[in-house]
Amino acid sequence: MAGTALHGYPTDITRSNTHRVKPAERPEPGNHTLLAEFVLSGMSKNPELQHLLFFTFCLIYTITIIGNLTIIMVTVHPTLRMPMYFFLWVLSVLDISTASIVVPKMLVNFLSEDRSISYMGCATQLYCVIFLGATECYLLAVMAYDRYVAICDPLRYSTIMNSRVCHSLVLLSCCSGNVVSVVQTVWVFKLPFCGPKKINYFFCDIPPLIMLSCADTSLYEKQIITAMVLVIFTPFCLILVSYVCIISSILKISSTDGRYKTFSTCSSHLTVVLLYYASGTLVYLRPKYSNSQDTKKVLALIYTTIIPSLNPLIYSLRNKEVKGILIKIITELWKR
Repeated sequence: MAGTALHGYPTDITRSNTHRVKPAERPEPGNHTLLAEFVLSGMSKNPELQHLLFFTFCLIYTITIIGNLTIIMVTVHPTLRMPMYFFLWVLSVLDISTASIVVPKMLVNFLSEDRSISYMGCATQLYCVIFLGATECYLLAVMAYDRYVAICDPLRYSTIMNSRVCHSLVLLSCCSGNVVSVVQTVWVFKLPFCGPKKINYFFCDIPPLIMLSCADTSLYEKQIITAMVLVIFTPFCLILVSYVCIISSILKISSTDGRYKTFSTCSSHLTVVLLYYASGTLVYLRPKYSNSQDTKKVLALIYTTIIPSLNPLIYSLRNKEVKGILIKIITELWKR
């Protein structure tokens, strides 16, 4: 297997695609090669399942696109000009983007024997997945803060959560996600990959990529913990604090019906938070633990493919305003 040489050293290192590089077999510094491409193993190696998986994930992707486009269409309706629906609009854009970065390539690989992805293509996919994932983590914290202000300080809600603040919070989430993504992507692709080139995953992600490196990645694994604190644990702690205050305020409401109606505005968000943060934490907590790679595939599938398809259902089924506007739009279209 030929590659592009680093530091002017030869590129005649040949490895089996199925052979894991053991520490004792790592080449001396300077003999590392830069792989021209990687090969994605996909969700399953069973050829009989490929067509079934293709149709299954094609259906899921279709639901994701239609569902999130519907949410985007509904939340721009003039009667829903509220911060909560603006954030929901941004969340739908992120979900469509995440699914579109991962699923189309996965669908092609189900029907193709050539499952290769270029070096730059892999780096681009990794950057996009981390950027969108980190931005969504921060956005979910922003949405929790929005619910906190709406329930705990309703009289000043419109003043605190004005248009400028909402746009600034979304921009801050995107900028923070971009910084995290650039640092992580550059760090991963500075590692030497000297074979094998087969990624035991369905997209380019941190855990399977560092498994391919023939260098000591212990420092990088510690750095991932720092990134997790910034991207997952810190926003999650802010969400917990927000919900402690929210629940405290809800318990002060004398009417049972009033408590239920108030909490129902938060239940959808809380469901998404638990699914998203739990799956993300389990994937990146021990990135190089090889025995859990199949488990990590399933968990990664949850936050890149399943959750984006479920978000429109979760938010629309539990939100009377969204359902009302959706019915109104469908009725108007039907009359035409």
